[in-house]
Amino acid sequence: MNSYETGIVLRALFALALPVIKRFATALRASGRIAGYRRDGQGESLAGSVAWRCGASAKGDPPLKKAALILVVAVLVAAFFLFDLDRWLTLEALKESQDRFTAAQAKSPWLVAGIFFALYVAVAALSLPGAAIMTLAAGALFGLVRGTVLVSFASSIGATAAFLASRYILADTVQRRFGDKLKAINEGMARDGAWYLFTLRLVPIFPFFLINLLMGLTPIRTRTFYGVSQTGMLAGTIVFVNAGTQLARLDHVGGILSPGLLLSFALLGIFPLFARGAVRRLQRRRVYRRWQRPVRFDRNLVVIGAGAAGLVSSYVAAAVKAKVTLVESHKMGGDCLNFGCVPSKALIRSAKLAHQMRHADRYALAPVPPTFSFREVMSRIHEVIRTVAPHDSAERYTALGVEVLAGHARIVDPWTVEVSLHGGEEVRLTTRGIVIAAGARPFVPPLPGLEEVGYVTSDTMWDRFAALETVPRRLVVLGGGPIGCELAQAFARLGAQVTQVEMLPRILIREDVEVSAFARAALEADGVTVLTGHKAVRCERDGGRKILVTAADGAAETRLEFDELICAVGRSARLSGYGLEELGIPTQRTVVTNEYLETLYPNILAAGDVAGPYQFTHTAAHQAWFATVNALFGDVKRFKADYSAVPWTTFTDPEVARVGLNELEAAEKGIAFELTRYGLEDLDRAIADSAARGFVKVLTAPGTDRILGVTIVGEHAGDLLAEFVLAMRHRLGLRKILSTIHTYPTLAEANKYAAGQWRRAHAPARALAWIERYHNWRRG
Repeated sequence: MNSYETGIVLRALFALALPVIKRFATALRASGRIAGYRRDGQGESLAGSVAWRCGASAKGDPPLKKAALILVVAVLVAAFFLFDLDRWLTLEALKESQDRFTAAQAKSPWLVAGIFFALYVAVAALSLPGAAIMTLAAGALFGLVRGTVLVSFASSIGATAAFLASRYILADTVQRRFGDKLKAINEGMARDGAWYLFTLRLVPIFPFFLINLLMGLTPIRTRTFYGVSQTGMLAGTIVFVNAGTQLARLDHVGGILSPGLLLSFALLGIFPLFARGAVRRLQRRRVYRRWQRPVRFDRNLVVIGAGAAGLVSSYVAAAVKAKVTLVESHKMGGDCLNFGCVPSKALIRSAKLAHQMRHADRYALAPVPPTFSFREVMSRIHEVIRTVAPHDSAERYTALGVEVLAGHARIVDPWTVEVSLHGGEEVRLTTRGIVIAAGARPFVPPLPGLEEVGYVTSDTMWDRFAALETVPRRLVVLGGGPIGCELAQAFARLGAQVTQVEMLPRILIREDVEVSAFARAALEADGVTVLTGHKAVRCERDGGRKILVTAADGAAETRLEFDELICAVGRSARLSGYGLEELGIPTQRTVVTNEYLETLYPNILAAGDVAGPYQFTHTAAHQAWFATVNALFGDVKRFKADYSAVPWTTFTDPEVARVGLNELEAAEKGIAFELTRYGLEDLDRAIADSAARGFVKVLTAPGTDRILGVTIVGEHAGDLLAEFVLAMRHRLGLRKILSTIHTYPTLAEANKYAAGQWRRAHAPARALAWIERYHNWRRG
């Protein structure tokens, strides 16, 4: 086939392809897909395949469009090789044709430049071999300056076209298939993609076309890709265009990149990584410049606060043989041991037994009203605290190698902590690192008259109620969160007339609507009056009567008379009194930290309730490991706090336990999911225990068994959740749970049956039909 015939065929192919290309471009503009990945409130991110599917593609790009684009690309690439066009993109062909090209360029410079520009864009967009030769041709035809400008823009535009085509054609499939495995890459590219791309562009040994295609599968923005590509490729472009100006002296393309030049490019490529480190060091120097750093240090680590986060931090430090001091101004064990988790669960257990006594007929026993001394119930709670206390005691931690100081700590500079001991002495310690684990306190709303009528919180209730002989007759619980719900149900089961007041439209507002309704029904069945949508307006005294006044939208005020009021509207981080203000460490609702739990000063870290975003004992302990390791070894290696599978449980009866997403959050974030639900009324052990109420609800990525989140409502839901937490943390799907042997009869079988529900919904119907035919044939 001669060149004339080749030209006719190519024109025919382009004539056929042009309408499809125009239609594809129009579709791209209409769908907005060329702008990059969707923004979902957490920044531009691909948190998995589901997030991508909730973008434009979720609305349904017709498969025909993608197929048409694939066909066009395939035809053009096939034509390139079928008609042996690659022979024109060789060094020999370029040398042979240089005179003709030069003559044409001299006659029609703008036309030749335009044609060259368009061809270069096409070669780059279609990922065809020959970009290097065309770059040399630019130098030979147009000189160093004009050639560099032409190649710089043409290569960047062509690369962006390949990038967009890859994103449009492949991103959905890749993210759907490997979304969970790509999560870390997606997050890294969304955050630092420009740095990575710049490094790759600077080093010519990385295939040009491969970078374009792979970057299209990541969440990097299109404008970022274009800008960084043009900047990063500029150095290599200049080298090749300059070589093209000396075309006659070139024997082969490989001669352009000498080992020394390649090494230079490699060093230039890793320069951004060193630059980032240098920038970080400069930022640290700027932060620390007004402070005098000690020459020597008394401690490797000082930990402020001996709650869950502080105890774990000091334990980890001592375990790796660091010299660590733990400072606590109140009680060892913090809120969880003394005011929160431990006493509340002891209370809930006594209340549950009282409830079971009243309803013993459910177990074919005679129901009896429980008789008890409320003072003894509270005494048992304090005994439980005393029994657990040695686990968190100063003696135990001293034996572990931790220096424990009872006193008030204050950070006076980034490396110095001043401790006012309870005995009146002052101690100043210099330390390389500090972990702030000051915890949180109950939030008390600025409610008029509240101080006058009196109230208790989860901190003060245990001592206050320990002096009572009988349970408070009329009790108001202010707040419909987990703490409020647990206490309302427990005191109602012990005989109090409990009214729970919640300003929001439902209790447990972070849970799904059906979960909130289930919990409300359980509380009301135990005698709790639940008032949602009621705002506390003020408290009043009328003689010896104490009254809470509430208001609901469009309704008259409600007056609630009470004997005791429990304020359970949440907890606020302790942010004052230990030096944050003087050091200028930013605070919002918590101490502001980065993903490594570092504050403004990298050697001062925070963990637990004071750092957020979760206020759970187990997350405080989880964060403490990261904070301690980063404080001690951050100059060598830092670790980002991992919140990929954070569980929590509300210990009402039935319990409400969750990890990951629920339906409400998935809808808010625009994340697609499939829902699998298994009701506990079908579970043998639950039936045997007369506890056949509740459900297991699992959210999975569409078409896969990858778990996005689990909510369990039922007996021992918090214990049952652990299997799903393990599965999510280690990326095990429902198939793994289904294939695991669960003891019969146990409540844990609910997890297996939920996985079985999912499997049945995804049974291969066509394969089963053929198997049925096979069995029919086997029977003759």
